[in-house]
Amino acid sequence: MDHPLDVAIIGSGINSLVAAAELALAGKRVCIIERSDRLGGFIHSAERTLPGFIHDTFSSWHPLFVSGGAYGALGKELHARGLEYCNTSGPVTAGVAADPVTGAHRVIIAHRDPAETAAAFKEPRDGAAYLAMLDDLGRNAETVFGAFGAELRSFGEVAKIAFGAVRRGRFSGTEAFVRDSVMSGRNYVRSRFDGWEADQLWSPWLLHAGLGPDQATGGVMLPVMAMSMHGFGLPVVKGGASQFVAAFESLLRDNGVRIMLGAEADEILVGPDASGKGRSATGVRTSQGVVSAGTVLANVSPQALYTRLLRQPPAGTAKAAERYQNGRGAMQIHLALDKPVEWLDPRLNTVPLVHISNGSDSTGIACAQAEAGLLPNEPSVVVGQQCVLDPSRAPEGKATLWLQLQEVPFTPVGDAAGQLDVAGGWTDELKHGYLERVLARIEQFAPGTRATVLASDILAPTDLSSANPNAVNGDPYGGSAELFQNLLWRPFPAAAGHQTAVEGLWHIGASTHPGPGLSGGSGHLVAQKLTAKPSRFSRIQSALKPSKR
Repeated sequence: MDHPLDVAIIGSGINSLVAAAELALAGKRVCIIERSDRLGGFIHSAERTLPGFIHDTFSSWHPLFVSGGAYGALGKELHARGLEYCNTSGPVTAGVAADPVTGAHRVIIAHRDPAETAAAFKEPRDGAAYLAMLDDLGRNAETVFGAFGAELRSFGEVAKIAFGAVRRGRFSGTEAFVRDSVMSGRNYVRSRFDGWEADQLWSPWLLHAGLGPDQATGGVMLPVMAMSMHGFGLPVVKGGASQFVAAFESLLRDNGVRIMLGAEADEILVGPDASGKGRSATGVRTSQGVVSAGTVLANVSPQALYTRLLRQPPAGTAKAAERYQNGRGAMQIHLALDKPVEWLDPRLNTVPLVHISNGSDSTGIACAQAEAGLLPNEPSVVVGQQCVLDPSRAPEGKATLWLQLQEVPFTPVGDAAGQLDVAGGWTDELKHGYLERVLARIEQFAPGTRATVLASDILAPTDLSSANPNAVNGDPYGGSAELFQNLLWRPFPAAAGHQTAVEGLWHIGASTHPGPGLSGGSGHLVAQKLTAKPSRFSRIQSALKPSKR
């Protein structure tokens, strides 16, 4: 379109915003290409129900961001541009369910203080086991979080993590820790706890990592979730998530980033590399013209990258991308309430996020039903009470609810309860029918909630897919995060790692390592690589590398 840029970034989700900001602050000339009329991807807030009620449309909670490297690099700049968090110093999250034998309500609450949390466990050994779980992760934290922030197919980076563990003397007990890490969440809590509390409290959180309670790596993600929330709480953006995006936009514009909205990326342009034997990215063809850049970051699904944007994809990648597996669909429900929820257990009135689930059992059943294409008869309900932290989101005396359902099929073939007609797909009638099922779940533990609903807004999996093409089949987590599609193999072996086989083309986003969530991890990792000075190890590697000439 005019002078060539250093970096063109396709998409504007969290990883794109982080990468663009870090690259621009390092002096790179950057352009963001976004098909929507706004930045942010699945970060947005709006008055979706009634005037004065601010709802975080998609994502909401930021513990992974404030605990990650991207926040360390950009937090000061963002706060200087108006970003403000509301957080809790007391209760963070809770699980509520009916006892499967007695029917009595059982409630477990996680506080910022791990000891206060552990003190509520009823079985004699479980309190100590809970603190030991956090201690085990703490001893291995540099290794675990180092792996989340490294290219796992880079011998140099993996060796650096391993050598660091050796220096810290962390290899004692490593085999047991690795074994526990690849367990499912269900097996992990069974192996450590006698009672139900840890399972009911943390197993539903695996849904937020794109996992179910019976899928591998729950054994590391469950304690990671717990440690993150004990350490960093559940911060939400004051005034709504759009204020987060506004702070980023201000930072980007202040540093000369060109922002193209309403611009569809049609093709990643590729030419011969310097040797004449390989291929190198030269820019992006968009609906608004060509953006020339020597480096392209694609925050897109593997399907879009290897079957649409690259006209001649590297060998084997197009077929692998077609077989890439997306996870379960998700559903967002936003409610405007005439007054805050009044739970039967009043302690829950001040908890920012409550899961209605008894842990692995009910959540596991709901996941299995959704995987089979059925609407779960007892879904796990994520009840977000942002007004507990940020009263400005609703008129005085009123409240919002942010409900998330992470066990719903994109194309339902039946209803596990045998009550709802799914023949027409996600019609308005089906959406409201499922809303009634969700409200009935809440009514069990907070009777009278339905009568306080002033207005609702429902986003089915089909709506998520329409809003964001990266949510293939309504999956907001960028693809199944099961072990075969995670860590070393994300998104798939033929394209694992962020640097692709096309020189200058990098793949970022939830479908790449370290996976889904609002950490900005892949954007931060790639930006650090593109701005880092060559290490002695990399110079030696380059010297030993055979010439292409």
